[in-house]
Amino acid sequence: MKNPNGYGSVYKLSGKRRHPFVAKKTLGFDDNGKQLYQVIGYYEKREQAMLALAEYNKNPLLIDNEKITFEEVFVLWKAKKFEGATTSTINGYNAAYKNSPSLHNMKFKDIKTMHMDAAISNCKLGYGSLRKMKILYQQMYEYAMANDLIQKDYSEYVKLGENTSNPDRQPFSVEEINMLFEIEPTLPFVDTILILIYSGIRPGELLNIKHEDINLDEEYFTVTDSKTEAGQNRLVPISKKTLPYFRRRFELNTPYLIMHPSKNKKMGYDYYYRATFQPIMDELNIKHRPHDCRHTFATLLNNAEANKTSIKNLIGHNSFITTEKTYTHKDINELRKAIDLI
Repeated sequence: MKNPNGYGSVYKLSGKRRHPFVAKKTLGFDDNGKQLYQVIGYYEKREQAMLALAEYNKNPLLIDNEKITFEEVFVLWKAKKFEGATTSTINGYNAAYKNSPSLHNMKFKDIKTMHMDAAISNCKLGYGSLRKMKILYQQMYEYAMANDLIQKDYSEYVKLGENTSNPDRQPFSVEEINMLFEIEPTLPFVDTILILIYSGIRPGELLNIKHEDINLDEEYFTVTDSKTEAGQNRLVPISKKTLPYFRRRFELNTPYLIMHPSKNKKMGYDYYYRATFQPIMDELNIKHRPHDCRHTFATLLNNAEANKTSIKNLIGHNSFITTEKTYTHKDINELRKAIDLI
């Protein structure tokens, strides 16, 4: 009887062998369509091979930890990781894997920090691609540790160094900001760009704002999820120019201020950039990236000669520490004064 699709197979090898029956299972395919499979073992009798295949299907991690390769761990890891993931996320991880060819055929237990460092050093792409490679290694090691494939996580010692690239951040011009205000009533999600410009928060921070993080009575919100310690749990006043947008979204009573338009869940950054931000830029025939909003905010505050301590607190960054010898705490009213200057 034929096994179900994806179950695996047992067949007899040619010639005289002590263990002629092999059990194996296809794990997936590489970018070139090549079949990737796991040989479970070789057996004297077909019944033994079938039993081994059945046990493997019950627990796919009943494999030889001594032999499993980086490629095989990647296939096992991505089978779970890619469930429900966006196309952009999947493409990013697949690219990080493809950019690590020196690791593919290595036994996972033999891979040390120096091997991952070498893979990153040999990749001539930008800092973002190198960072994705490191993230891939960390997640694969986390998976391998959780499933007892290895005993030590060498990925935690991988260092990228500083990002020496200097992306050209272009602030929105006054004319462009006026265009956004004009088009806001007719085009969805333009309000989110204006909120970014007049709050200085990172795009990821905007997408993480929950309903309970917003205090409309006192006109501020709390950033509770930031990528930096300086940005964590900071209070950000709501600009009078964007207060109507906050009220409108707040009244929807959704879990997050910004929700995916077709799914009842928080919007991810990849979708925000690809499906909302970029189409608006195309509509206005201007070129910007989401982080330009944050740069615009800092530029507007500087041009308005806002207090530098307030600027630092508002953007949740340490860029002004070197020019300010004494740190002073500014309450929400002082921060609001700064925002109202722009």
